[in-house]
Amino acid sequence: MSPGDKMEGVTAGKVANTRVRAGRRPSTSAAELERAAFDLFEERGFDNTTVEDIAAAVGVSKRTFFRYFESKNDVVWGSFTDQLHAMRGLFEQCPPEQPVADAVRTVVVAFNRFDPAQVPWHRKRMELLLKVPTLQAYSTLRYEAWRTVVAEFVARRLDTDTRDLLPQVAGHCALGVAIAGYEHWLDHPGEELTDILDRALASWASGFGA
Repeated sequence: MSPGDKMEGVTAGKVANTRVRAGRRPSTSAAELERAAFDLFEERGFDNTTVEDIAAAVGVSKRTFFRYFESKNDVVWGSFTDQLHAMRGLFEQCPPEQPVADAVRTVVVAFNRFDPAQVPWHRKRMELLLKVPTLQAYSTLRYEAWRTVVAEFVARRLDTDTRDLLPQVAGHCALGVAIAGYEHWLDHPGEELTDILDRALASWASGFGA
């Protein structure tokens, strides 16, 4: 599991008489809105921050905010849909002879490898996703999408349907291991996330050494 951290911005549109339409700046990006939102979440708490607060912090209208995000919850997940497409691409690159569990381990670890400059932001993101109760119900939908990517890969390898038992077991297990790894990472900031996930997934694949 790894919500994305980057999205491309768009320009404000046509400018008449060198003046920008009220409520919009010449240029606003999703990343700028995310940064402002995260600062407010840290200062006030997620529940005490509104969409209006986020928009005002960047100097845009509420309407502009909704051009980039459907809700305040979506800000925390970032470009998750795009990241799932990237995850599917990683699975497609796995060699046919690679064991299924090893392939899942390789992809999940690669999916969660970030540039060092992005790690502090990613930690803030995961703190919110895993520790803010009001985000949990919304997160369930995102988790389902993540599990499905894993289940689709396993189903292809086993030549079966994604909804069959084993692909679903693999998706649920991989997600559970990833969440446990993230929780450990948040509690142990000195450890590398990819190392934690690699160890956890290796233990799962080996039957926990039993």
